[in-house]
Amino acid sequence: MAKEVLVEISARHVHVTDEALEILFGKGHKLTPKKDLSQPGQFACEEKVTVVGPKSQLKASILGPTRSANQVELSLTDARSIGVTAPIRESGDIKGSGACKLVGPAGEIELTEGVIAAKRHIHMTTEDAEKYGITDKQVVSVKIPTEGRALVFADVVARVSDSYKLAMHIDTDEANAAAVPGSCIGEILD
Repeated sequence: MAKEVLVEISARHVHVTDEALEILFGKGHKLTPKKDLSQPGQFACEEKVTVVGPKSQLKASILGPTRSANQVELSLTDARSIGVTAPIRESGDIKGSGACKLVGPAGEIELTEGVIAAKRHIHMTTEDAEKYGITDKQVVSVKIPTEGRALVFADVVARVSDSYKLAMHIDTDEANAAAVPGSCIGEILD
């Protein structure tokens, strides 16, 4: 049985706390959902911020809902282009990570940590994990069978929770390397 998984591109984005949202967009501001994402309860927002590094800056969308910590997820190319450090980490693992400034229409915040390049990962329910014989935090490889640029991604961490929907997330650098056309079906190899 092939262990198929939807592979999606996770472009640069920012997660903010309620406090940061108010600083960046004004007192009492609430996130404005633009589009639901594949993971239940997650959504892209109308709100964007400018991520400022020592060399340059770029715009990034905010993803909702708000979180308990601020986090900026960039590709390594994005990070280099603006001159910030972005260690490869699982989402939420921000201790000692890169720093930047976030600028919104109402204010700005200096983040002393929180910039990461997200480790490629697969979201799975408990049922998906049992079906595929995979455990939470297990590291697997996934074959991406795109025409002309097929490749195998190693070091893909499985994240198992019944609040997830089965999908693998890669950043724009990884998607470009494999010529992923927005999304595709990959195969978990181990």
